[in-house]
Amino acid sequence: MQQIFNFIFKNSHRLLFLLLLAVSLTLTIQSHSYHRSKVISSANFLSGGVYEKINSVSEYLNLKNQNNELAIENARLKGLLFNLKDTTSIPKMDSIKGVSKINIIVSKVIHNSYNVFENYLTINSGSAAGVQPDMGVVNSAGIIGIVDKTSKNYATVISILNVKSQINAKIKKSNHFGSLVWNGKSTGFVQLIDVPRLASVRKGDTIVTGGQSVIFPENIGIGTIDKIYTDDKTNYYTLNVKLFNDMTNLGHVYIIKSKDREEILNLQKKENE
Repeated sequence: MQQIFNFIFKNSHRLLFLLLLAVSLTLTIQSHSYHRSKVISSANFLSGGVYEKINSVSEYLNLKNQNNELAIENARLKGLLFNLKDTTSIPKMDSIKGVSKINIIVSKVIHNSYNVFENYLTINSGSAAGVQPDMGVVNSAGIIGIVDKTSKNYATVISILNVKSQINAKIKKSNHFGSLVWNGKSTGFVQLIDVPRLASVRKGDTIVTGGQSVIFPENIGIGTIDKIYTDDKTNYYTLNVKLFNDMTNLGHVYIIKSKDREEILNLQKKENE
């Protein structure tokens, strides 16, 4: 202990300089958006590389589970093909409204948080692959989240298990809309709020994306209604939705880029002006 005190006293001027330097850099970054964006981009690059190394080891140890998932997915796809009336025709990607309007970027989750209120994922695709903020992220089971920030080779994604997440969704059978949020309690459930009392809802009904934004196309799967809550003071339901996805176990994902995105955003911008 005495040696530690001796070291501090001997290097007090250097330590004070480093402390003041750290404080000044922190204040500069917090008060200037340009500096802050550069630091976030650099942090994404550095943390992305670390996460990818860790993920490579974890992925190797988890090969058996991944092979099982691939086998299940292949069986499902073959089932769809075998049930086509004309097996020579090219199947359409109905779940994402066809490839004519949508570009798909294939990526992989290399870091996933799900045990705090504001959860994020890191994927190993960035601006070099065409990934931009506010793009939707899905997998074969349903929605995952929305791209938040990007570096050249990596991107962070706001998980649907984030209390700040809000996504347009609807009841598939009736087209009644609501806002998909998360109450921060369970990793297996999200909530569809502001659903009008006029809507016909039952336990087990499917919830899908509403398509009223440029982020997610219509009718991408989310989950099924587990519980129905009625607010006597309003004319709305709150629906507890059991997710199709296991958000604690994610692998390959698809990033959705709508070809009409820029045109729609520019038109909406002119309308607001």
